[in-house]
Amino acid sequence: MAEQSLQGKTIAILASEGVEQVELTEPRKALEQAGATTELISIEQGEIQAMNHIDKGDTFPVDRTVGEVNAESYDALMLPGGAVNPDNLRQSEQAVRFVREFYDTGKPIAAICHAPWLLVEADVVRDLTITSWPSLQTDVRNAGGTWVDQEVVTDQGVVTSRKPDDIPAFSKKMIEEFGEGRHQRSQSLAGQSTAG
Repeated sequence: MAEQSLQGKTIAILASEGVEQVELTEPRKALEQAGATTELISIEQGEIQAMNHIDKGDTFPVDRTVGEVNAESYDALMLPGGAVNPDNLRQSEQAVRFVREFYDTGKPIAAICHAPWLLVEADVVRDLTITSWPSLQTDVRNAGGTWVDQEVVTDQGVVTSRKPDDIPAFSKKMIEEFGEGRHQRSQSLAGQSTAG
């Protein structure tokens, strides 16, 4: 029996059309095996179409939309990749706000592959060291972050990985960070209300 280190924790998984299926299903399975409850959050109700690289995969039911939720209801946030998925999400003000809320309240975030695009859009990579799919490295640097080519990177409670091959290391580190809970963040904006 797997260690139930996330028992009693509820994890938001933010994804949309075009999510890379294995980056959704494998980390989600690892979270649930560690005892967490997961909810799939998206920008619209219904189902989202997952992809196996460029081929259509399965569809997954959405539990809630970003318009219905806030970070206070969750213990941590997981962001799966796929090139189309984060590109859709970063065009949604509500999705970007949702990501920013997790960061500002010190709650841990895990993002893999192209998902760090959302971290860039939410302006949370400044002064962080992260990794991602290699094509995002200029975006990360332009947003004030340090990009490195490593299997898994953790900085101030933000866990990032590059690609599907990194999922085992990503999942292990994500569970560890999610188990630790809130982090003190050094950014001057951390902890401030984003309500306007």
